[in-house]
Amino acid sequence: MGALDQTHSNNVIDGSLGTAAFTATTTPIHLRQMTANGSATANGTELATSGGYTAGTGAPTITFASAASGSGASNASVSITNMPAATINGVEIWDSNATPKRKWWGALTAAKSTNAGDTLTYASGSITAALP
Repeated sequence: MGALDQTHSNNVIDGSLGTAAFTATTTPIHLRQMTANGSATANGTELATSGGYTAGTGAPTITFASAASGSGASNASVSITNMPAATINGVEIWDSNATPKRKWWGALTAAKSTNAGDTLTYASGSITAALP
């Protein structure tokens, strides 16, 4: 995973320095599929709802093991069946707040192309988030 969303980064810093209360993430967490990657301050372009993929709050959920050595990794595979024809360049992690908040974003190591009807799977441990 590339980096923290800037708003979430500020939340983590403020919470750890005691300058503001930390706002916890509302679960479940969703793994949104991006056709174009964003930046720390701008969301990427999410794959539109089509086939077996539902954009936004309908995106597949993802879970993580507890962090160790400054890094956390997904602890179960995530599969999206009946994908539309698409090229996925990155993913974003969003919470389930009433107004969902982006937490992490990043490019995939290699873009994943799917044909209509394919199943896109991310293996357990393949989605990671780390702080230096």
